[in-house]
Amino acid sequence: MWLEDYKYKQMAYTINRTDGTVVTTITDGTVDNTTSVQLFGKSFSGFGEGLNENLVKLLENSASTSAPTAPLKGELWMDTANSQLKVYDGSSFKPTGGAKSSSTAPTNPGAGDLWHDSDDDQLYVYTGSAFQLVGPVYTAGQTLSGWKIETLASGGGNKVVSSMYAGSTRVAILSKETFTPSVTQSGFAAIKAGITLNSTLGAVFEGTNTSAANVDVSGTSNTSSTIIAGGNFLRADAADTTTGALTIDADGGIIVGGSQELSVTVASNNVTIAQTSEDKDIIFTVNDNGTTKTAFTIEGATGNVTVAGNLNVTGAYNYTSSEIVEHSDTFLKVNAGGSETDAGLIVETGDTDDARLFYDVSENRWTAGENQTYSKLLLLSDMTDDGDTNKGTKPLTTDSSTGDLKVTTLTLAAVGSAIAVGNTGLTTVPTIGQVATFGNLWGGSAKFVQTGDPSGSDGANGDFWFKYEA
Repeated sequence: MWLEDYKYKQMAYTINRTDGTVVTTITDGTVDNTTSVQLFGKSFSGFGEGLNENLVKLLENSASTSAPTAPLKGELWMDTANSQLKVYDGSSFKPTGGAKSSSTAPTNPGAGDLWHDSDDDQLYVYTGSAFQLVGPVYTAGQTLSGWKIETLASGGGNKVVSSMYAGSTRVAILSKETFTPSVTQSGFAAIKAGITLNSTLGAVFEGTNTSAANVDVSGTSNTSSTIIAGGNFLRADAADTTTGALTIDADGGIIVGGSQELSVTVASNNVTIAQTSEDKDIIFTVNDNGTTKTAFTIEGATGNVTVAGNLNVTGAYNYTSSEIVEHSDTFLKVNAGGSETDAGLIVETGDTDDARLFYDVSENRWTAGENQTYSKLLLLSDMTDDGDTNKGTKPLTTDSSTGDLKVTTLTLAAVGSAIAVGNTGLTTVPTIGQVATFGNLWGGSAKFVQTGDPSGSDGANGDFWFKYEA
């Protein structure tokens, strides 16, 4: 009866997980190895040793170079190969937390795993596909490089700034306000709102910039042909000087004056210098031994040009107007250089040659003519002075080949009294003495011209009678 009752009271163990799911069922007198630890059935002989081993395994978290077999989700394993505690997530063992410190990245990492690179002293996190650097951004060998948040003391209180370092040297400081540090900062006597560069490094901004609020013009030394110091730029708001050529590559040219009175422009390659103010002049002045003198003036109201000094023309003087050229001087001087050369007046006649009146240096005589045929002018010294001061006031010409005197018209002035009435014996033309005048008839008195014949009582012997038709 007892044996029979004992027989019916024996039953297998059912082993459940924390969530109630069944791990395994263990029959009496057996040991189960479904998990990484031994599970004993009722009345298993020698279970003490196995139980103690299970306790040791739990204490050391199955410390081994290889993962436990048949692990349960949540089971811990001390990976002695990597000196890292891992937990089974249902599919693989993952680090339980903290960073794995090693010179190489851990194998089989899980998302969120941290790795401390022992060579570079940098921390990484595994994103699920790769390790991403958390920081610092520089390696141990590079030393402090990149941005670092710092607090600097000043007379106005502590200021939080971002300092940019390169190889443990502070290159720049980023600040939201301008202040002077109360503790000396090498290269930063004053800190400006924005980015202040380390003055001891000669640090500069290089690259392309679309605009700038200000240009530092304190320096004039160029670092290259393409990097120009600010002091070498011409200013638009103040008087300035350039030592180079100024080229305006536009036909709009130059405009000068508060009302833009003067302009120099180009159109179709023609240059125009214009005074745009109504009736205002263009005045050219020179410095004559320290005194400002006006050389010439272009008058806006008349268009006239006034030359204050001498006008020296080295080329030809061409006057195209049909008007008479007037000179207020008493004399018109040519060949002012004084060289021994022919000089005078040339008149274009429109035929094969021109007409000339000039002084012939070789003959020391005034000469005139046309079409390359010229004759010397008769001088008073060439004629006999007859005592008549009215003669010789008009020039005469001679033919140098014949010596003849050529006169186009001749007017002889009477010298003396008229010929007396009745003097009919003189037949030559008098030049000095008496001459016959119109109205004094030979041998008689003057008669009027009539339409009829004279009568016997008209006139006397030798009288002339002029009859004309009515």
